[in-house]
Amino acid sequence: MGTRFCLFLFACAAFMDQIPGAAPSGKATRLPLDLGAKSDVEKAMRIFERHLKEGCVSERKELMRAKENLEKTLLQTSLLTENLTVVHDNIQTLIFRINLSDFRGLNVSSDSLMRNTSVKNQTRHAMHFPAELAKRAQGTAAKEMRLTCIYLKTSCFFQDRKNHTLLNDDILGATFGNISITQLIQPVEIRFWHNHTLANASVACVFWLEGTEEGSMGSWSQEGCTTNISWEGMVLCQCNHLTYFAVLVQISPTTLDESLLAPLTYITNIGCSISAFACLLTIIFYILSRKIQHDSTTKIHMNLLGALFLLNVSFLGSSFPASASLSWPCTATAAFLHYSLLCCLTWMAIEGFHLYLLVIRVYNSYIMRYLLKLCSVGWGFPGLAVVIIFLSNSQIYGRYGIKTSSAHRNSTMCWITSPTVHYFNLIYCSSTIVFNMAVLTLVVWRLRQLRASPRQRKEHSCKDMVTVLGLTCLLGATWASVFFSFGVLSVPQIFLFTVLNSLQGLFICLWYCTLRSHSQDNISTGSRLSRSSQ
Repeated sequence: MGTRFCLFLFACAAFMDQIPGAAPSGKATRLPLDLGAKSDVEKAMRIFERHLKEGCVSERKELMRAKENLEKTLLQTSLLTENLTVVHDNIQTLIFRINLSDFRGLNVSSDSLMRNTSVKNQTRHAMHFPAELAKRAQGTAAKEMRLTCIYLKTSCFFQDRKNHTLLNDDILGATFGNISITQLIQPVEIRFWHNHTLANASVACVFWLEGTEEGSMGSWSQEGCTTNISWEGMVLCQCNHLTYFAVLVQISPTTLDESLLAPLTYITNIGCSISAFACLLTIIFYILSRKIQHDSTTKIHMNLLGALFLLNVSFLGSSFPASASLSWPCTATAAFLHYSLLCCLTWMAIEGFHLYLLVIRVYNSYIMRYLLKLCSVGWGFPGLAVVIIFLSNSQIYGRYGIKTSSAHRNSTMCWITSPTVHYFNLIYCSSTIVFNMAVLTLVVWRLRQLRASPRQRKEHSCKDMVTVLGLTCLLGATWASVFFSFGVLSVPQIFLFTVLNSLQGLFICLWYCTLRSHSQDNISTGSRLSRSSQ
């Protein structure tokens, strides 16, 4: 009797072990789990969460060590079922067994994971992993890979030296086995929901870039990530790699007002269209009459007009690939737009250099193969710069978001996504403007010297004014208005900068035609005087 009763108890215990959910679990599980595996994950999570709850007072080295221990545990723990999910207050981990031959993508949402838990302080989030991940693992001998996801809610972890603020303090991380996933054609999509008003804030999707030097804290970077705010209350991040992601929020009173976006877009498109047509018309007119005008000055003007034509055309075509989510066309368009911009700035600097030789340094200014050398600099240097930037990281060129005061009414175009390259453009543009303004000042001073008497100044004042205005357009003086975008001058400066620079090609065309007609009148007058003397 005793033996039968013991066997009965043993059978009941064995039967209970096979019932899903009968075994004690952590906070939430969805499928039957390997209890030993879950125990290891729970232990690593508790250690990591203890450091997270300590906040900023926790030692960074210990915190990083706890993070690495959790990542190692998630990667190496045995998994008998399809997935493992463990949820705590400030941290949540998920492990998925991915069959490489059948993987068609994966969606992970906090809605289903939080349904049966008591955690209340977590905000909604979701991730979509494309099928391209399986292709990246085809070079390995493994038939299965492990996809791990980590959700963190912390304000101090992954803190860079700039003390950036994260949206809801949410951080989402993902790894695919021990493979480094970068430059995905199909991006990973990360969604962050929030209940904040972002009217005066700049929002950007970023990933954590580990510091390479000892003691370096690391930093948040936007490269390879695009930010899309589909509707109020959700930020969509699209990134071409796997790592830790977040959304930076920066209060910025200088964001473009939503009501200004439409008129500025219309003004820019109309102005660029007019300038492109004027530049093309002037170049065609010059080609048809090139036998009359063969001096270097006119040829330099034509090269500048050619660069402006490329800039206007590439700018007008930069929005369509971005709105259509075309990856490679958008990258090519952004690179060509950057090349056109650098060509314009370079040829404006060449105009200043050539004007300096003509007016200021009149003697000993002969340069062998002068125009050929100028063309090699004007067209070659921008191309070399763009090629170097593209080869260093092709993801620098891509979709760029133009942020407005209304977070859900942003605009996109194909442009540069790297802040470093933006700084390079700013420095290059500033150097060109400062050099050309110095040359323009010297030219105005020289014109006043040539008009020694007040009578000469009065007679030639109109002509000198036209000359100075034309030189202002050639040397890009209108670009200097970008430095006055502050305070009450911000909105007028935006419109002034947009109108003047979008119509720069038209202004140069009108100035060139004015000088051309004036020279033709002089030639006709000289011919009539010659015939009358005969």
